[in-house]
Amino acid sequence: MLTDAGSIPATSTNCKTKSRSLSGILLGAAIRPTGCLSFMTVFTIGYEGLSIEAFIALLKQHGIETVVDVRALPLSRKPGFSKKSLANTLNLAGLEYVHMVKLGCPKPVRDHYREDGSWKRYTTGFMKHLKTQDEAVAELSQLATTSNCALLCYEADYNFCHRSMVANAIRDFCGADVQHIQASNTRKANPASLQLAFA
Repeated sequence: MLTDAGSIPATSTNCKTKSRSLSGILLGAAIRPTGCLSFMTVFTIGYEGLSIEAFIALLKQHGIETVVDVRALPLSRKPGFSKKSLANTLNLAGLEYVHMVKLGCPKPVRDHYREDGSWKRYTTGFMKHLKTQDEAVAELSQLATTSNCALLCYEADYNFCHRSMVANAIRDFCGADVQHIQASNTRKANPASLQLAFA
């Protein structure tokens, strides 16, 4: 849900580094991925408060193979967490990177949240968007059957991040378990105090 991108201008979503392509997966909205297993787990992780080294270490500890970036704007003022740099670092660590922009939070929803700080309205707005993204949810579910995936966004507390809603959509689609990766010193957020910079 959140990012520290601030006012960094948007750039192309085409990443030239090694990353997994989902363009060849053709799935109807009502079709479950072949081989989708009820005992598979989809992970989520937020990089707030983490160095890139600590972030990679957490991924390794949980056996993550593919990081799925669900930020609408995959840019960061933190060294190592903008799209190109992150993809390169993950590739060097033996991990893959996928950016799924359709599962990011739309700008109008982010803008409204910036104005009123209402988490309830934010949730309603994002869920309305997510319900139109059946194909993207199906693609991500398919990827999760072949690779141990972690959904990436900024906010440390998954309770106040849209990645938890995306993970729940994968769970509802194919029965996957959901596990949220957190550092031992992860803070719990309060909607009123959330940093108003959005993904």
